[in-house]
Amino acid sequence: MSENMVMSIVKEALYTSLLVGGPILILSLLVGLLVSIFQATTQIQEQTLTFVPKVIVIALTLALGGNWMLNELIKFTTKIMNMIAVIKG
Repeated sequence: MSENMVMSIVKEALYTSLLVGGPILILSLLVGLLVSIFQATTQIQEQTLTFVPKVIVIALTLALGGNWMLNELIKFTTKIMNMIAVIKG
């Protein structure tokens, strides 16, 4: 196993993790920001107020994009397993 192969595996792993986790993180960040702006304008200082909207958005994101996310992870895992099989001989 060469250094270039290891670097390509790491690069693809990071890309896949960003591709799969990115939508959830971005949407939860936007919801948190909107709820924080709402809290600042209404002066409601309830810390648990951001939890429920974030959970709802994350659940909706997983319900709508979960199939695609799972397929991306399966493709990556299959590629890694095939690489292991080739290296083992």
